[in-house]
Amino acid sequence: MIAIKNEHELEAMRQACRITAAARALAGEMVRPGVSTRAIDHAVHDFIVSQGAKPSFLNYSGFPASACISVNNVVIHGIPDGRILKEGDIVSVDVGAYYKGFHGDCAQTFACGAISTEAQKLIDVTTQSFFEGLRMVRKGNRVQDISHAIQTYVESNGYAVVRSFVGHGVGRNLHEEPEVPNYGAPGRGPRLLPGMTLAIEPMVNVGTYEVQVLKDGWTTVTADGKLSAHYENTVLITDGEPEILTVNEGH
Repeated sequence: MIAIKNEHELEAMRQACRITAAARALAGEMVRPGVSTRAIDHAVHDFIVSQGAKPSFLNYSGFPASACISVNNVVIHGIPDGRILKEGDIVSVDVGAYYKGFHGDCAQTFACGAISTEAQKLIDVTTQSFFEGLRMVRKGNRVQDISHAIQTYVESNGYAVVRSFVGHGVGRNLHEEPEVPNYGAPGRGPRLLPGMTLAIEPMVNVGTYEVQVLKDGWTTVTADGKLSAHYENTVLITDGEPEILTVNEGH
């Protein structure tokens, strides 16, 4: 069942999402050569806790960290460790915060120092594909109208959308109905209604859309070893324009 949030619930979600977005921004500021992914994770953890919230991902189904930090060919669910970031890396950071009974969820791919033209284009296309999908977030449209817009834009730029993992509803639970694929035919899926909150998150690969999950059960990499990027926001369907809940203050 798809949860419709009332105004009281939405205010709590906005607060959770503001904390989540601020944690993502903090992580992005730390992405530079010489920094370990573990150091970024620790900073994200400490910030979220300092806001009176809890990291949504920590111990979620056994995940051992507060942020998923995925470098280069890692698509999602990278486990922070002693890896030191290098000039030219691209670093996807996915974070969630749980506050007053609700979760926020967002992600972004950041450049580590100077990166290749190809890597920058991948990040730009991935980010813009979210906004192409956002244009379809209107009362009365269907979920796969979002999916189709994302896929069409990504593939028109010569990239592939990951199919094994999808966006999702978010609220009292980190993952709720409905699933929000980043590909598919328009006019299908549940109808969008005001009060629904969705985590829309294109995951885009330079090469094949095929991915592999490594032996740790989490780290997901591109099957061909090529680069991948990720961009995600928690979005509210309204009577008019959608509201991005995980928006960075001052941006």
